Amino acid sequence: MSNRRGAPRLLTRTLIATFATSAVVLSVVFVVMTVVVERSVQSNVANNLSVVQQMLSASQAQRSLELLRSAQRLAERPTLKAALDTYTSERRWGRPSPDLLTTLRREAARLARAADAGLVAILDEGGATIASGGALDFEWASGAAGAAAVASGGGERVVAIGDDIARAMIVPLDLNTARIGWLMVAERLDRAFAERIAAQAGTGIAILAGEELRASSLPPATERLLARSWTGAPGLDGTVTLGGETYAHRRILDLDDAVVYALGSIDAVAVPATRDARRALFGLAAFAFLLSAGASVWLARSITRPIDELSVSVQAMAADRDLAVRLSATGSSRELDGFTQAFNALMEALAAADAETRLAYVSAIRGLAATLDARDPYTAGHSERVSLLSAETGRRLGLNEAEIEQLRVGALLHDIGKIGVPDAILQKVGRLTTDEFDTIKTHTTLGARILKTVPFLAVHVPVIELHHERLDGRGYPYGLSGHAIPLVARIVHVADAYDAMTTARAYRGARSTQEAVDELWRCAGSDFDPEAVQALLAALPEIRLPDVPTPADRLRLLSPDPREHLESAAWERTA
Repeated sequence: MSNRRGAPRLLTRTLIATFATSAVVLSVVFVVMTVVVERSVQSNVANNLSVVQQMLSASQAQRSLELLRSAQRLAERPTLKAALDTYTSERRWGRPSPDLLTTLRREAARLARAADAGLVAILDEGGATIASGGALDFEWASGAAGAAAVASGGGERVVAIGDDIARAMIVPLDLNTARIGWLMVAERLDRAFAERIAAQAGTGIAILAGEELRASSLPPATERLLARSWTGAPGLDGTVTLGGETYAHRRILDLDDAVVYALGSIDAVAVPATRDARRALFGLAAFAFLLSAGASVWLARSITRPIDELSVSVQAMAADRDLAVRLSATGSSRELDGFTQAFNALMEALAAADAETRLAYVSAIRGLAATLDARDPYTAGHSERVSLLSAETGRRLGLNEAEIEQLRVGALLHDIGKIGVPDAILQKVGRLTTDEFDTIKTHTTLGARILKTVPFLAVHVPVIELHHERLDGRGYPYGLSGHAIPLVARIVHVADAYDAMTTARAYRGARSTQEAVDELWRCAGSDFDPEAVQALLAALPEIRLPDVPTPADRLRLLSPDPREHLESAAWERTA
């Protein structure tokens, strides 16, 4: 069995359901939007890096073109060609003079300054260095690098200069269609070069050669992490994680086995942007939550208020047991109005059924009372009259309708226990013995036992069982006194006595109304409740009792001498 005391209200359940649904939807939207923003930021970083890649690639292509033009322009200088041609002729016929080599070195240095290059080298036909000048002159050594570059036909190459690498532009030196040597213009691919490009693009730059990191614009700690991460060629495009931070990389320059990459930190851009986006989303979500909460409260109340009102009305009807009340349509929804109409129709049907039940119930009770009264022609109509007198007395005393109904029905059945009293005793004309009178007195407890077996009649047990109790404690069956006797029993006691005294019995004639009134007042306070006596007498002028049967044969049953009985009050023997 469910515990109704612990069940939540419909308002609470509706509010929880609507707000929880809204909260879940908003939470999902918040998470999805956060993921979308993060991915969008990361995509923007990658796209921006792609733009940077195109810009730097174009810039480096332009730089290569400048180096080529610069080298070609320098190669056409007549002074250089004349000195180199002389050097070549002297070397062919013997050892060139030291002055000529000095002249070539000076010319190389002057060309390096003119080309704004780190190194200008003059090479012979096989690529061996004849003279060189520039900032990198002391690190440059003639050898395999120059020879390999010349052997491949010149052009843009990567050459080793000391421990570093350099980008070199190698062009031929020709005199009158004869090849007399080569001119190399080179710039170092080092950290300074990387930082210069990084300053232009606003990204990190890394230079690899032979799948080894040679230089970068990154902080030293990040550079060390990158050197460990890039143990092989990283490819054209992709990402790499360095110390928990994600970088996107794009290739911007590819020379022989040397590659220059642009790197952009996705987290450096994404984290602040995502944080700002999350703040904006959180503010929007908070507003949406508040709006959802308000809408949920409004929706829950709009749904549950008419139901609550309907529930309160139904509970009030149930508490008052008033089947005549009808519920009013709320107009909040067709369903509730339809329920209200159906409920009112049901109540009308219940009211009609209740009226029929009450009619059958009262008719059955009247039939029981009539059956009882039929056993003794002298008490015919007694129960009906006591019922009427008791109900009117109760109204005078201000009892409510339920108590008056209890009086009316209880009085109809007050002598129901006499069904168990033998006719020989009940209709005896002569003196009753003590045992016979004790038998008559058992009708109160016998009637109570009968009614207790019928649930809807149990409410009337106090009247049936205690209507012969006296205020002074001399009554029966329990000898109760004072207010220990229920008021309804005290009222029926007075009404029963009045009707018994004013109607004829087999052992005596009927007393006059005044004699009965005098007897009631005389015994008020000892036998009868004074307030009940006063209320009955006040109601008598307005009560029209049913005619008391007085057949002629009833008079023949009367004894010429008054019949004695065991009680002091003259009405109690068969009342």
